[in-house]
Amino acid sequence: MLLNPAVLALLAVSAVVTLLMTLAAAFAVRVLRHWDITSGSERQLRLERRTYLIATLVAFCCGAEALSLLLFVYNAEAMHTQFVGAMCATGVLNVNRWGWPTLFLQIAAFFAGAVWLTLNRLDNQGWDYPLIRVKYGLLLGIVPLVAAGAVVQALYFLNLQPDVITSCCGALFSPDSAGVAGEVAGTAPRDAAVALGASGVLVAGSGAWLLRRGSGGWVFGGSALAAFLVALAAVVSLIALYVYEHPHHHCPFCVLKAGHDHVGYWLYLPLFAGAALALGAAAVAPWRGVPSLAAAVPGETRRLTWLALAGFGLFYAVAAWTILRSGLTMVGVWW
Repeated sequence: MLLNPAVLALLAVSAVVTLLMTLAAAFAVRVLRHWDITSGSERQLRLERRTYLIATLVAFCCGAEALSLLLFVYNAEAMHTQFVGAMCATGVLNVNRWGWPTLFLQIAAFFAGAVWLTLNRLDNQGWDYPLIRVKYGLLLGIVPLVAAGAVVQALYFLNLQPDVITSCCGALFSPDSAGVAGEVAGTAPRDAAVALGASGVLVAGSGAWLLRRGSGGWVFGGSALAAFLVALAAVVSLIALYVYEHPHHHCPFCVLKAGHDHVGYWLYLPLFAGAALALGAAAVAPWRGVPSLAAAVPGETRRLTWLALAGFGLFYAVAAWTILRSGLTMVGVWW
């Protein structure tokens, strides 16, 4: 299985990213211990010069992690023909116990990296780099996450056995199955629609408040994270049914197939982007009281908030379009 080019690429990228992030972590420790913007010492000058290089390396790593997440899902979908019982990426992730943890760790690393990039951009706009310790402290928390993702992904690929009979999406995402997936699939479409609409209103309202008042960043970020989770659940319990035009097919991965016009990408990409941008806005907004960032924070907050709302808006628009254009009619479900 390791002869698969996509698998080799994913393993190589994760190894390189882990190495670079480890080097960045070593630099972060030095910054946390010795950074003093008021000092003119040679050590301080070296730290100031190297912080641009390290920031560039970390930005590269965050971008590579985002692309790896997309490639991992795409490759899992493409590999389903190699395993007995697999109909989509769900079956491939179920081949061994490391599949789903790999996906979840990569998602967590994606969001953490997005927040770090946002803080780094803001910090570079302050003459005294007021967030230097904050962002490098956060970096020390991201590195173990990235390393764990790399190790778990390697275990996943190394333990892929083509002769294993795996379970399909119909078995996992079924109201009759045990676990979280079964509970989500068993949610009534009407309840899912209400939750989806309510979370959308909450995101829009908290975003409007942040744009108007300049406060409530964490409320907006928390609302966006909640809306992100509700949206993922709604894909399983509501939207997927209308994509497949089948009342019992709940898979969140089959929507990525060409047979369904790759509509899943139009759902997931703006949703992930919107949530990441909202978390970025939440991370930026509290620093408006820092003198060197007073002029930059309002503009950055507005920009991130508008982009986040646009991402969520696109997701809701595609979801509504998917439902309205579907030939599926579930009489009695909505009342």
